[in-house]
Amino acid sequence: MADTEVVRLARRLARLRAPSTAEREGLARLPLSVSEVPAGYHVARQGDRPKHACLVVEGFAAMQKITADGRRQILSFCIPGDVPDLQSFHLGVMDCGLATLTRAVLAFIPHAALRETIHQFPGLGEMLWHLTLVDASIYREWIANIGQREARARVACILCEIMVRMQAAGLADGHRCYFPITQVELADATGISVVHMNRTMQFLRQAGYVSLADDVLTVLDWPRLSALATFDPTYLHLEPAGD
Repeated sequence: MADTEVVRLARRLARLRAPSTAEREGLARLPLSVSEVPAGYHVARQGDRPKHACLVVEGFAAMQKITADGRRQILSFCIPGDVPDLQSFHLGVMDCGLATLTRAVLAFIPHAALRETIHQFPGLGEMLWHLTLVDASIYREWIANIGQREARARVACILCEIMVRMQAAGLADGHRCYFPITQVELADATGISVVHMNRTMQFLRQAGYVSLADDVLTVLDWPRLSALATFDPTYLHLEPAGD
């Protein structure tokens, strides 16, 4: 595994506990293929049987479901350091898809090699399982977001989540971060129309909550935005887990 990939994955795991030297060496020995792919690249589709897990090294991606009539529901946004399809390691068949939203650099880790490494370092297996549980927690929050919040609060919640996750990943400067997500993608994530999304984003800008220009999101008033969203970051489980 190249240095960049080790850093991304080790930094994510270190939110739980710092991997030992031996565990980091085990990660570094994982054979993988690194690919630069364009926006709109389908890493995995519903029904696929992947033989590898995907680490997002650069760029943004999304987990998504496509309905029979071709409509898309985005289930979560994936940022650098995420391994969003870890469930395929155990479940075998993908019940949703993973696609890039931007140009991205992806590292593919063979399931067989991952299984061998986890057998050698059980602590790594526990940490990777923790990541999968956090992904499930995010899905639950998004269900509540779509089902119970009005449009402005839905969008505000997504903006808060991305900002906090980017901060935790060391990819934000205060309350500024890279945010290449389009209004169409936000609409597909929040269950509202593109027209309604446009009006919602105009409101958030004009009311002084956020600034969004050149793929950079700046939260101008965090207390007001998080209050609008009723945002509670507990579901992101950023604190180390207890014994």
